[in-house]
Amino acid sequence: MTEMNFEQARANMIEQQIRTWEVLDQRALDVLAAVPREDFVPGRYRDLAFADVNIPLDHGQVMMSPKLEGRLLQTLDIKSSDSILEVGTGSGYLAACLAKLGAHVLSVDLYPEFKYAAQEKLAAHDIDNARFRVEDAAQGWDPYERFDAIAVTGSLPVLHRGFHQSLNVGGRLFVIVGTPPVMEALVITRVGPEEWARESLFETSIPPLVGAEQPPKFQF
Repeated sequence: MTEMNFEQARANMIEQQIRTWEVLDQRALDVLAAVPREDFVPGRYRDLAFADVNIPLDHGQVMMSPKLEGRLLQTLDIKSSDSILEVGTGSGYLAACLAKLGAHVLSVDLYPEFKYAAQEKLAAHDIDNARFRVEDAAQGWDPYERFDAIAVTGSLPVLHRGFHQSLNVGGRLFVIVGTPPVMEALVITRVGPEEWARESLFETSIPPLVGAEQPPKFQF
């Protein structure tokens, strides 16, 4: 695919996939247009960079489909002053988008190669307000380290409260909960010191975070 085709494919992605999935926030649309998705897709799938699919990554992980990334960005409503936690670095694309929107991003992943590849990609695009760590956050995060937005990019078969306390008051958590074939995307907002509001957004399905708690198996 040529550079001209990339630009046309990007425009088509935004108009035909993302807008039609109720992503109308202009800041979210602008960042999806500005960050070159094709540079973050594994080389063997580069021609699928703008397709309406979850793109496979190593270790059984995926890069979310463009429309899902768009809904996540719109839902979190990132402000320029926001501090953001991303759980699951993956390709680094979402970290780049979040960093363009917010003040600073901490992105964590179990796999060192995801961390190092993402660092290189963001540096190549002069994005310097994101840092990456190798951490296991499947059960939650340090409750004393607070963020304005948390994006969990793998699903949680069982919703736990391990991220709730890591939100500032007014902070938003995007998380996908449940087991295949249908999962539920949620936004959880901290509305007080010990109060959270929960809103169901849509149904989808993505792989779980490695090490996430599983629901009890039915026994006869």
